Amino acid sequence: MSESRETPQGPGPLGAGARTLADRAAELDAAGPLTTTRDRFVLDDTVYLDGNSLGALPRSVPDRIAEVIHHEWGELRIRSWTEAGWWTAPERIGDKIAPLLGAAPGQVVVGDSTSVNVFKAVTGGIRMAGKGTTEILVDATTFPTDGYVARSAARMAGLAVRPVEPARIADEVTERTALALVNHVDYRTGELNDMASITAALHTAGALAVWDLCHSAGALPVELDACGVDLAVGCTYKYLNGGPGSPAYLYLRESLQERFESPLPGWNSHADPFGMAPRFAPADGILRGRVGTPDILSMLALEAALEAWEGVSIQEVRAKSLALTDFFLECVAAYAPPGQVRSVTPHEHRRRGSQVSLACTPGPAAADEQHGTPVAGAVMAELIRRGVVGDFRHPDVLRFGFTPLYTTFADAERAAWVLGEVLRERTAAEPGPEPGSEAAGPEQGAIGSGGAPSGGDAG
Repeated sequence: MSESRETPQGPGPLGAGARTLADRAAELDAAGPLTTTRDRFVLDDTVYLDGNSLGALPRSVPDRIAEVIHHEWGELRIRSWTEAGWWTAPERIGDKIAPLLGAAPGQVVVGDSTSVNVFKAVTGGIRMAGKGTTEILVDATTFPTDGYVARSAARMAGLAVRPVEPARIADEVTERTALALVNHVDYRTGELNDMASITAALHTAGALAVWDLCHSAGALPVELDACGVDLAVGCTYKYLNGGPGSPAYLYLRESLQERFESPLPGWNSHADPFGMAPRFAPADGILRGRVGTPDILSMLALEAALEAWEGVSIQEVRAKSLALTDFFLECVAAYAPPGQVRSVTPHEHRRRGSQVSLACTPGPAAADEQHGTPVAGAVMAELIRRGVVGDFRHPDVLRFGFTPLYTTFADAERAAWVLGEVLRERTAAEPGPEPGSEAAGPEQGAIGSGGAPSGGDAG
């Protein structure tokens, strides 16, 4: 994967006689930052750019899980709840995640799925908002499950749900709004929403701010305490590399914890969990976010996975993320045929998460679509067959996630090269225009033949 490559259509953006992008990738990888953290993961020659869906396996996990199974479960058995620290794992691991969220200790608890934690956060937020509110706002671009859960919670409370674009929340929030549920990063486009200003606008109107951090935590600095966020949720199997189905987390601002009334009161969140009292009395602090028996195997795998963050600065992670995505866009501009892909990820750093999403509409489309396969889906399937793993979102989005702990600049260059190769082959297979017809020009904002990425408009 280290072979040199000339740009396929002339000198490209680097100018005649310049070093190849592959050479630049090697130099960037040698210069750092985060030059050694890739060794903390189990990886192969595949270019893996889907860490925004499932992170790679940290090397610290297999031996730890073997120890849990053979010693803690196999030998200590029930004694492990106390002797091996199983009982305190949800809040202990929450405190290990907290620095990546910009949160002080005692405000994050791990357990349950993201969907369950969204339900706890939204319903608990509605209850704290009190009487007189009639609606909740939901990010109009949200991941579908967040919307489903928010609507269910609102319906049970007799509130309306109003979808609003994140950039419009400050203008749309009113004194009748109980809360807003907002994604920190748009899962399709990779656009980063302004947590500080949106939270401040909600608070000015008397509403609570509930944030979904699934596509930001572990990829860029998150500042929950500094922004005054009220509640937040997130998964751990993406940039935190906790493993498939690893437990999610709930953040509850310390000043709100005594007011938080969980819609799912369980024995694990009881003030006296082993008293088995018929009436529920909530525990103090973040323990109120617990529900039932923790999923210990997944929980402890996550704890081991977090060792990959030892000595890592989230500011360095952000710097490398932006450098990687900048470089990838540059490589796509050099390698992709004109007019076949365009970035729907904002070009401005302040609006970009840690992924690049490309709208892909190359020909020939008919052969794929008549078999029920969108063009972009067919392109991604071919990329994966050739060893470049990203993912596809309907109807036309190719997503490439960049996990700075293990993604290299060589990965970015190789992925762009293979993408260009696939697109060029499809173009060559497309029938030419009919005699006398006028060939369409490239789309505005397209990437290819050395063109610049689109101007940052997120679709």
